[in-house]
Amino acid sequence: MILSVAVKAKKNSTLISLMLLSSFSSAASSSSSTVSLKPSGRLQQTLAAPVEVNGKALHSGKLSTVKLLPAIAGAGRCFEFRSRSIPASIEFAQESPLCTTLLKDGLRIRTVEHLLSALEAKGVDNCKIRIESDSPDDREVEVPIFDGSAKEWVDAIEEAGINVAQNHGGETVEKMVAHVNKPVYVCKNDSFVAAFPALETRITCGIDFPQVPAIGCQWFAWKPEHDSSYAKDIAPCRTFCVYEEVEKMREAGLIKGGSLDNAIVCSAEHGWMNPPLRFDNETCRHKILDLIGDLSLVAQGGNGGFPVAHVVAFKAGHALHTELARHLTIG
Repeated sequence: MILSVAVKAKKNSTLISLMLLSSFSSAASSSSSTVSLKPSGRLQQTLAAPVEVNGKALHSGKLSTVKLLPAIAGAGRCFEFRSRSIPASIEFAQESPLCTTLLKDGLRIRTVEHLLSALEAKGVDNCKIRIESDSPDDREVEVPIFDGSAKEWVDAIEEAGINVAQNHGGETVEKMVAHVNKPVYVCKNDSFVAAFPALETRITCGIDFPQVPAIGCQWFAWKPEHDSSYAKDIAPCRTFCVYEEVEKMREAGLIKGGSLDNAIVCSAEHGWMNPPLRFDNETCRHKILDLIGDLSLVAQGGNGGFPVAHVVAFKAGHALHTELARHLTIG
């Protein structure tokens, strides 16, 4: 999650120009041949034990409790709220300000991206996510923000442990993963997110805040080289906002639970207000954290999730992430 929209750059990215000059099809005309499911060489997994956490929500400011529970192979990742099931699937994703929201049967679950990012990266393919708000009448609930990163979720998953999942018959099931077969992209003005065929998953991300010199223009490339890569390189990276935009967001009814404890805040004039950063490019790394969570919505029945592809994003947010996810979903 990012608590600010990136402003328009003075020049279009060179990558955008290359994309427009290339001959590949846009996502608007993509077909099922764009993506295919292939064996991953590993079995579907789930948690070894339940684990419960609670905390304050960023936008509503309310307290919520989340219990992560093991699930059978083929169940996929699914939220449970008010005794109703809401799959963590792009089918139920709804555009909302500054976060990703799932909506089904009039029930909303907001700010799901950090939790889903951790589950996806840690290989938890099947999981029941039981969530409760502090008010019994709420039709909307928000996942806790903690320190603005995914570290707390990684810690919870590691505390629970991970096991191979079995179906109702006690059988294990191989996980199928989505492979991108031809380039596909979505864009708005000079912001875009694209997926290119690749032999392994890798992500390249760029941001541009010319009005905030301490952030400026950054690029970061990452791939999961080993099991601890995400926990070390991506999970600790916190959401961020521009100080001069805080009041506007609060007037819009957002970040009621926001503080210097759950986001890194940067002023256009004075720079970082709550240093130190965990990485010099923590802001750009956090964009990758969000992207993994949003593209995890491609998953269905314990299969899919973040695709085997080289995903490149520039000044993209949740809306573009989820739009690409819709075009990468099979069936």
